Amino acid sequence: MRPLALAVAVAAGLLPQSRAAAQADPIAVTARARARQPGELVVLTLVMPDATLVPRVHVFGRALLPYKVSQTTWRVLVGIDLEAAAGTYPITIDGGPAASTIKTTYSLVVAGKTFPTRKLTVDDAFVNPPPSAQDRIARDSAALANLWEHSAGTPLWSGAFVRPVPDPANSAFGTRSVYNGQPRSPHSGADFLSPAGTPVKAPNNGDIVLAEDLYFTGQTVVIDHGLGLFSLFAHLSTMKVHPGDRVKTGAVLGEVGATGRVTGAHLHWMVRVGGARIDPLSLLALLGS
Repeated sequence: MRPLALAVAVAAGLLPQSRAAAQADPIAVTARARARQPGELVVLTLVMPDATLVPRVHVFGRALLPYKVSQTTWRVLVGIDLEAAAGTYPITIDGGPAASTIKTTYSLVVAGKTFPTRKLTVDDAFVNPPPSAQDRIARDSAALANLWEHSAGTPLWSGAFVRPVPDPANSAFGTRSVYNGQPRSPHSGADFLSPAGTPVKAPNNGDIVLAEDLYFTGQTVVIDHGLGLFSLFAHLSTMKVHPGDRVKTGAVLGEVGATGRVTGAHLHWMVRVGGARIDPLSLLALLGS
């Protein structure tokens, strides 16, 4: 509808004022990111033209859940997966079923990134699991894949995210490892060279959805922070939480150890956002204290 005709329709009472405002005004979108590359978090802020509109967001073939920060302002966490190709990805945003014509598209331009590669020679048992372990590995993978698809529909986190251990990360996110000449999956988390026994603390509020001994990651704890945001902590020596527990920021989840397929004690922290594997340090950079 043309602006003049729209104004006439409103004056005549043919369209409600809120609907007219929604048609006349766009959805304002701004983005904040440490970098727009694979493995990074992007925080979108959406300003809706009408307080009654609830935004719907789609990108990378998935629907993402925004959260409200004021009457007309929403935010949504967009993860650029570790293995996303460089290119321009459309993020489509609309005002919900009642106003599906109120929509906009934000172009997310993802730059290419070359991750480092490391070549290691280790005992072959470290590289190739025995046939007897294959069923267990498949069960572990299926259980984690199921977790990523079932997150709380509201944000469970509150305030700033904090480091789970005080030590700095010592292993680069995304590093490609070649063991005994065989390439393996890229490193999908950040490693912290913390001494064995160091308490591992929750980086923010959430629900414990897994606390179990897995083949590759050993004693493993997963927190659902809500809206598709998860933290996984691996290789723990002890676990002090159970599935179903709701934890607060700073709650002790367990202690640093060397369980699973590792060569020494350290903490492995992995973060997923909307199915995407991102660098935990990117999360801290944008949503940390």
